[in-house]
Amino acid sequence: MTLRRFNTGLIVVLGLFVVSFGLRFVVDGAGAAAGFGIPEWPQGNAAGYFIVKGVRDLFSAAVIFILLALGQRRVLAWIALAAAGVPFGDTVAVLTSGGSPAAAFGIHAATGVVVVIAALLLFRERPAAARG
Repeated sequence: MTLRRFNTGLIVVLGLFVVSFGLRFVVDGAGAAAGFGIPEWPQGNAAGYFIVKGVRDLFSAAVIFILLALGQRRVLAWIALAAAGVPFGDTVAVLTSGGSPAAAFGIHAATGVVVVIAALLLFRERPAAARG
């Protein structure tokens, strides 16, 4: 298996995870929030933020898939590197909101590490002209 194929598979899997998070927050915000790691979530009208989060996740996934489809792998690597800040920010949010360190590090920080690795692997790919 080539690095390019491995990276494509990894990016597709990461993108599909983001789609699943987004859809879950749009369709079942309270259920999605329960698995996020923060013990108390907004209630009533404030729970509308679940949809906001879901839509943003879906947009993020669209960016991943658009760049992949257009063959913009170097740009995708930069976007992935920048986007790694999201799960690391989620780690801080869980830790500072009374959530469990296991969820903070086991879910969010671990995801951030995987996204950084994916970005670095994309950077290691040779440009199309060099693959010849």
